Amino acid sequence: MTAILRNIYQHTQGHFFRSLITIAIPITLQSILFSSKGLIDVLMLSQLDEIDVAAIGVASRAIFVTTIMLGGITTGGALLTAQYWGAKDTQGVRESTALTWLATMGTALITVCVFLVFPSHIMGLATDSALVNQRGSEYLMITGFSMIAVACVGSMSAGLRSTHQPGISTLFSTLGIIANIFLNWVLIFGHFGLPALGIKGAAIATLLSSVIEVIALYGYLYGKQHLLAFSLLDIKRIINKDKFTLFFSLSLPTTFNFLAWAAGLFTYTAIMGQTGVQGLAALSVITPIESLSLSLLVGIANAAGVLVGNQIGAKNYDAVYYQAISFACISFLVSLLVAMGLYNLKAPLLDMFTALTPDTRQLAESFIIILCFGVVLRSVPTTLVVGVLRAGGDVKFCLYQDMLTQWAFGIPLTALGAIWLNFPPEWVYALFLLEAVFKWFACIHRLRSRKWIKNLIAA
Repeated sequence: MTAILRNIYQHTQGHFFRSLITIAIPITLQSILFSSKGLIDVLMLSQLDEIDVAAIGVASRAIFVTTIMLGGITTGGALLTAQYWGAKDTQGVRESTALTWLATMGTALITVCVFLVFPSHIMGLATDSALVNQRGSEYLMITGFSMIAVACVGSMSAGLRSTHQPGISTLFSTLGIIANIFLNWVLIFGHFGLPALGIKGAAIATLLSSVIEVIALYGYLYGKQHLLAFSLLDIKRIINKDKFTLFFSLSLPTTFNFLAWAAGLFTYTAIMGQTGVQGLAALSVITPIESLSLSLLVGIANAAGVLVGNQIGAKNYDAVYYQAISFACISFLVSLLVAMGLYNLKAPLLDMFTALTPDTRQLAESFIIILCFGVVLRSVPTTLVVGVLRAGGDVKFCLYQDMLTQWAFGIPLTALGAIWLNFPPEWVYALFLLEAVFKWFACIHRLRSRKWIKNLIAA
């Protein structure tokens, strides 16, 4: 133990913590801003009725599945970009960003078509309420187009994150959220002579704010002739078998991993739907609060991924291992602080949702207490899977572990409790956390093996 602590201390000297904070804080802020979009929609619509809250909760989960799928593709690109940056290969950085953009755009166009053609079928997977289905379908058909903007922003954000410049994308995400708040206020409630559109207005506001964010971000990068501002020539260079093979060997397992995980979250929502509209409404309130409470962990995990990728690219393998242990310890301590803060803020948070019935509010309060434990349980697995192991190129292990813990344990046990044993909604929500317990053991064992440290760009 003494030797481990000595090595950790040795490899976290110098710029380690400064780099961690510099990367983690902007990513955390960007994660908070991303989560805030859903929270703002739910907050504003909660002033109308619980049907809108339930509808946007289910539809947002479907949008989230697609967003996460695109995130899987950008993560594959970010792995390469981080290692190219560590190896000081600027051409590789630009080309991997261009390849990421090309892959995400193709995927986004497919998902837009799915949301346009099958919105009611998607909603029907999670609710039997015709009214919830109708309002949620309307929301899906409009916000589906925002996936193109998500692809554009996500591909550039991955490149900026990997080159230690996440603050740029965070700045424009802030612009997007400000636009979203204003447009929501105008379109949901009907201001400046416009009609009050309710949930449809929230969808239009989300789409328009996404377009504004893309135009501003790309205008800045290309106006500054930024390193990541790839050209048509860069796109032509990446269209070859070797580059596609390397990219998709990382992106496909990661994308499938993210997609399966996000589909699992949607399945959890569908299972909660079996407890009734009240359970769905409470879950819709908790979901953005959950995302906000996990934002700092996401920031640490992504910063860990960037720094691990940089060290592997520079072939500093001992530093990779001992810094990875440090990231796990830091995330656990941070999660304890977040959980305590969340517990103390539960009443003010729920006070913002004015249209909730007393029973739904009480249920949501129980969910928050359970979530406090969930934040701590998810700390180390989130940092190791999202950041450390995946940055080392260990994408298949991350895929197999997520598939096994979520689909073989978490979802079946939750479904058993909700459907066959008729557990109350708060017990069902607690069962959502089971998969995190299993991940602790697998992640720590894999970390100690060092088998996950792989140089992806070495000749």
